[in-house]
Amino acid sequence: MKDGVGAMDPSAVIAKKKLSEQFFKKGIMIGLLSGVTYGLYSALLTFGMTKGVWSDWYGPNTAGLSAFAIAYLLGALGSAVNDICSAIWAMINAAVKGKFGDFIRCLNTTPGRMMILAALAGGPVANTAYVIGLQMAGSIVTPISALCPAIGAILGRVLFKQEISKRVTIGIIICVIASFLIGSTSIGSDAPDGMFLGLCIAFFAALGWGFEGCIAGYGTSMIDSEIGITIRQATSGLANLFILVPIFGKISGSVKLSFDLAGQAFTSGPAMIWFALSGLCAFVSFMTWYKGNSMCGTALGMACNGTYSFWGPFFCWIILGIFGGIDGWSLPPIAWISAILMMFGILVIAVNPIDLFRKKEVS
Repeated sequence: MKDGVGAMDPSAVIAKKKLSEQFFKKGIMIGLLSGVTYGLYSALLTFGMTKGVWSDWYGPNTAGLSAFAIAYLLGALGSAVNDICSAIWAMINAAVKGKFGDFIRCLNTTPGRMMILAALAGGPVANTAYVIGLQMAGSIVTPISALCPAIGAILGRVLFKQEISKRVTIGIIICVIASFLIGSTSIGSDAPDGMFLGLCIAFFAALGWGFEGCIAGYGTSMIDSEIGITIRQATSGLANLFILVPIFGKISGSVKLSFDLAGQAFTSGPAMIWFALSGLCAFVSFMTWYKGNSMCGTALGMACNGTYSFWGPFFCWIILGIFGGIDGWSLPPIAWISAILMMFGILVIAVNPIDLFRKKEVS
C-alpha cells in the first residue's frame, strides 16, 4: 500500500471487514427469527381458535352457525382479531420509540398508500385464506403458503418484466415439486374431509403474499420499516374487521351476525390471551423480517423468513398436538421432508447457495 493521504491502515481494513461480516451474520439470525416467530404465530392463533367462545362455534353443536359461517366467516374473524392485536403491539412499539407521529403523517404519502395497498392484498386476502386453510386442513397448509417467494418472482416477471434466471427457475421447480408432494397427502382415502380444499385456499394466501411483496418493496424502500409495519398491520386488521367479516356475514345471512360474533370474540378472555400472544409474534415476525432484509439483503432475508414452512407445522404439532392434546396435528414423514425441500427451494430462489460460502472467503 502506498503512503499518502489516501493510504489506509491494513488493520482498519481488516476491522471493517470483520464488522461487515458480523453485521451480515446478525442480519441472517434476525431473518431466521422472523421465520420462527411466524411459525409460532400460526400455532398460537390456531390454538386460540379452540378456546373460549371459539370452542362453542367449532364445537359439536356449532352454536347454530351455518357451514359457510364456520368455514369462512370465523376464519376471517380469527384473522381480524389477530391482526388487530398485532396492530396494537405495533402502535405501542411506535409510541415507545417516538414514531407514532411519523406513522400518522406517513398514511397520506405515496409510500404510505403503497403500504396500504400491499396490506389489503396481504391482509384480507392472504391472511384470511391462511387462517381458513389452517382450520380446514391443519398445519400442512403452511408449506403451501410459503410458495409466496416463488409466486413473487413470477409476478415480478409478469408485472414488472423482471428477468427470471435459471437459478430462480430451478428454485421454483423445487417448490412446485414440494407442493405436489404435500398435496399428495390429501389424495389418500384416510385424508380428512376438506383437506384438499384447504390446500387450494392456502395457495391463495401464497398468491396474496407474493403480490404484497411486489408492492411493499417500493413502500418499504422509502419509509422506516417499523412505520411500514404499523401501517401494514393496522390496515390489515381494520380491513378484515370492517370489510371482509361483514361481507362474509352478509353471505351467511346477516351483517349483524358478523358484528355479534366479533363482540363475543373480543370479549372471550380464555381465547384473547392466546390471540394477544399470536398478535405479538406476528408483529415480531414482520418487524424482524424487514430488519433482517435491511441487514443481509432482501433476497436472503426472504429465504430466512421462508423457513416458517418448517416452523409452522413444528409449532402446531408441539402446541396443539402435544401441549393441547388435540388429535390431527401430527404430520406424515413425506410432509416433513417436503417442508424442508420447500425451504431449500426458497433459498435457491432468493440467493445462490454457493455464494453463502463465497461470502465468508471474500470477507
